[in-house]
Amino acid sequence: MRIVVAEDLYLLRDGMVRLIEAYGHQVVATAATGPETLEALLRWRPDVAVIDVRMPPTRSDEGLRAALAARSELPGLPVLILSQYVEQLYARELLADGAGGIGYVLKESVFDADQFLDALERVADGGTAMDPAVIAKLLSSGSSNRRLERLTERERSVLGLMAEGLSNQAIGRRLFLSESSISKYTTSMFGKLGITDDDTNHRRVLAVLAYLNNP
Repeated sequence: MRIVVAEDLYLLRDGMVRLIEAYGHQVVATAATGPETLEALLRWRPDVAVIDVRMPPTRSDEGLRAALAARSELPGLPVLILSQYVEQLYARELLADGAGGIGYVLKESVFDADQFLDALERVADGGTAMDPAVIAKLLSSGSSNRRLERLTERERSVLGLMAEGLSNQAIGRRLFLSESSISKYTTSMFGKLGITDDDTNHRRVLAVLAYLNNP
């Protein structure tokens, strides 16, 4: 994969570059500010970008703004957001276009190499990779979604793990169920949520959005 890494802390940025390249991927550009990030994204059009939320010059939300601006120019550009804390507004804003190819993980996850690279690959493939802590925070802040009330407890469990970005096979292992059972739950869940698109990956993204967003 061709990857852009945007992080203002040199040690963390350099560590991510070394980790990514050790796994056989190519870092085509790095950035340390919001403007540099947007320029790199539009110039290189990477397979996926890793972007910190808070970057210079103001260290508020430059990284997120660069990601949103780039995705408006390049719809569906895969972006994995890194954050020190769960910032609800940022996560919701990033998910709002429903295009997929979005991840939001806490920086502490970077220290688990396999987990970090797995999230990168899932986002690059157009899926989602949401940190469980992010999911929990979003859900605790949102109002009840009436569509979700139609789901059984098991379907909700499946959907929650889907939001983390897990495949049906991985969800089955987590819940001690067969992959075929998970497939049946997801089919039922899509129907109850009114999601009928034929693209399975797109349906998963829409279901995750229904799970995370307010009605």
